[in-house]
Amino acid sequence: MELGLVELLRAAWIAGTLPILIASLPCSWLGSFHGLVLGFARRGKIMKSSSHHKFTVPQRFFSHFYVVAVVWTTLLLIATWIYAHRMAPIVSEPFFYSDLGSYLAGRSNTFSFHRSQLINSENKFRVWLSVFLLLLMEVQVLRRLFETLYVFKYSPSARMHIFGYLTGLFFYTAMPLTLCCTCAPNVFKFGTSEVTEFIVKDRSSMQAIEFDWWDFVNPFSKLGWCQWIGAAIFLCGWIHQHRCHAILGSLREHVGKVDEYVIPHGDWFEIVSTPHYLAEIVIYAGVVFGSGGADLTIWLLFGFVVSNLIFAAAETHRWYLQKFDNYPSNRVAIIPFVC
Repeated sequence: MELGLVELLRAAWIAGTLPILIASLPCSWLGSFHGLVLGFARRGKIMKSSSHHKFTVPQRFFSHFYVVAVVWTTLLLIATWIYAHRMAPIVSEPFFYSDLGSYLAGRSNTFSFHRSQLINSENKFRVWLSVFLLLLMEVQVLRRLFETLYVFKYSPSARMHIFGYLTGLFFYTAMPLTLCCTCAPNVFKFGTSEVTEFIVKDRSSMQAIEFDWWDFVNPFSKLGWCQWIGAAIFLCGWIHQHRCHAILGSLREHVGKVDEYVIPHGDWFEIVSTPHYLAEIVIYAGVVFGSGGADLTIWLLFGFVVSNLIFAAAETHRWYLQKFDNYPSNRVAIIPFVC
């Protein structure tokens, strides 16, 4: 049986999560495996100096992740939004019950994609939901790109493992695709059909495209309470992550040496050692909640994010405890009052 996009993404998230979960098990005979996974995950201050130039890249290459994320997420967002607008338009009827037949009347008979792929009312919500989730992620990756370029001040000696670098590139390619995976194949077919029709037809005979911005944004006013609560959770994590990143970015302004570190204070740093990781979990929890919680692929994405961040946070917390004798005893690694 041929595997579809959804199945491939689910397999990828499971394959990425399982090694982290296994390495996190408290078994002495897994010590070597734990060290191997940790070696791939280490970066920056927690990477041993002896491994700085062995299969590593500069930590400032983090910007590559967000360049890829912004370009890819923007492309998927635009394509999916146009697809939703053309194939599931909102006119005057209740949400997602517009008359597609009248909307598509007068289109060319040369290409039958639009009539053969009419979206029924049950699937229209999923399409617009994908647009909504991609829009949330667009806000996230744009901010992360800005912070990487202008907020963080990476040490010239800071490195990360090449495997971690490749994992990051994979994540920011697969993550946006996961948010729209149920409609992505149809979006691709729709885009291919539109481009083909534009090439084959004389440009002068193509119908003029009229942009009514209200038709593009009106569907979001019809979203359910689940989506808006998810957006509120997302925004909470988004704001706190920005604050924590600003705190981390300002630390180097107050130290004398390039590789000198100080204990961060402020915002969620008062309760956990890695509040920017905690905020990332909150952000993706908002995405899961906003999705309605019925998509297994998004849950597997969330599982990968949580397991990866908890694993990295535990090592960062351990580094803080070893580095500073006066480190606040009330702080835990990432989950307040838990771990």
